[in-house]
Amino acid sequence: MSPDGIPGPVANVKRVLAALGAEDTVTVFDSKVPTAASAAATLGCEVAAITNSLVFDVDGTPLLILASGAARVDTALVAARLGTGKIRRASPAYVLEHTGQEVGGVAPVGHPEKIRTLLDESLKAHSLLWAGAGDHHSMFSITYNELQKITSAEEMPVR
Repeated sequence: MSPDGIPGPVANVKRVLAALGAEDTVTVFDSKVPTAASAAATLGCEVAAITNSLVFDVDGTPLLILASGAARVDTALVAARLGTGKIRRASPAYVLEHTGQEVGGVAPVGHPEKIRTLLDESLKAHSLLWAGAGDHHSMFSITYNELQKITSAEEMPVR
């Protein structure tokens, strides 16, 4: 916990958002929002406007894919587009090691080291997106263009 009672990973995301010049829109909820469906229900928005931060393992190197909560990532398509070997969903321990955040609360930013990031182009369809803010109780709102800017993500279809 930070001195103001905010969990460490969330406080870190807030610091990074500020450092990147993004508005601090972090919202902490009373109940957990670890899935796109639970987040959408809590926020009253479409599941497709939830930005899942999904960590994959590409031959021992992490890959972060920011994908619509309404879609499943086609790892074979992404691997072909990137010219990589097989892309595997990372274990919870691997995710925590590389992001400092637990599965279900991973934010697009605030990781110990920069992670190569892809941004699902289908998210452009939404004027406002919601992304995890470091734990199961927190999310922040952001536009597609701002999300791309603060993450330096490569835009591509991922499904």
